[in-house]
Amino acid sequence: MNSATLRILDANANRAREALRVVEDYARFALDDGELSAKLKQLRHDFAAATTGFVDEAILHRDTPGDVGTANKTPAEQSREDLNHVVTAAGKRLGEALRTIEEYLKTSDPVRASTVEKIRYAFYAIEQRIALTLRPAACLFAKVRLYVLITESVCKKPWLEVAEQAILGGADCLQFREKSLETGEFYARAKEVVQLCRRHNVISIINDRADIALAVDADGVHVGQTDLPTREARKLIGNKKILGVSTHNLAQAKQAVLDGADYIGVGPFFRSATKSRDFIAGTDYARQVAQQIRVPAVAIAGISEQNVDEVLASGMTAVAVTAAVCGADDPRAAAERLKARLSR
Repeated sequence: MNSATLRILDANANRAREALRVVEDYARFALDDGELSAKLKQLRHDFAAATTGFVDEAILHRDTPGDVGTANKTPAEQSREDLNHVVTAAGKRLGEALRTIEEYLKTSDPVRASTVEKIRYAFYAIEQRIALTLRPAACLFAKVRLYVLITESVCKKPWLEVAEQAILGGADCLQFREKSLETGEFYARAKEVVQLCRRHNVISIINDRADIALAVDADGVHVGQTDLPTREARKLIGNKKILGVSTHNLAQAKQAVLDGADYIGVGPFFRSATKSRDFIAGTDYARQVAQQIRVPAVAIAGISEQNVDEVLASGMTAVAVTAAVCGADDPRAAAERLKARLSR
């Protein structure tokens, strides 16, 4: 190989190794995901083996002081908005470097070029999994403290009036949750909820129905463990909508994050008259989430003004309620009291 080709291969081998390490460290330390970390580590070793035929010679042709490209910088290269942008940029840089190495190796070593191509495709599959965990919409949800689920059968007053009173009392997010309505009526009511939330600048979430959430332009959708799978919901709603997932144990929580959840529901925290279950996740699970899960988490089920302090003591900073607000004689006052506890 000539000197120019070796310089190109040297520069791109460096880019690829550095980018791989950035992505691997994200999987290892931010996601705490052993499987993804192991796959990325193996990819690093595979890449080292694939490039061993030229790296030792290529470094002899390196000329950093004489490289005309070292001074060419754009403003975007000098800063990163957040962790998402760090990892995304590293992934794109890796793909570009691998493709460059592959193309230039074709001039002298087609077999090694083919090996690099396989590594590139292997990374593309990992990159897709990583992309599901980069949740820009999670930032929109991070400030939520009081999350109220609106279900007509629980309301003592007209359901839409209750929804507005919940917002006036301090609800940061409303979820429209009706399991038995016909699709047309569900759509009509969901649209009213979204319009109400938009007027008051709070987040609107539709339970289960990703199609309805898109049709009424809600801020997001929430799915349970037996609803539409999280990954499929994410494909439907895209990256700009919020996706919430109900979880009952740490394994489900970690999987929800990997599958694209912007926030998780943590529960059932207590027994609930609104939705009966034969198990309680309770404070132990909540503490695990508070310590190990990086996306926002909302405690749910059976939470009231009387027991919310126990929820907060577990490390949870947000709660989702139905009866505690919707079933109150004065939904606004009930929401105000809960919000005061949460803010304190």
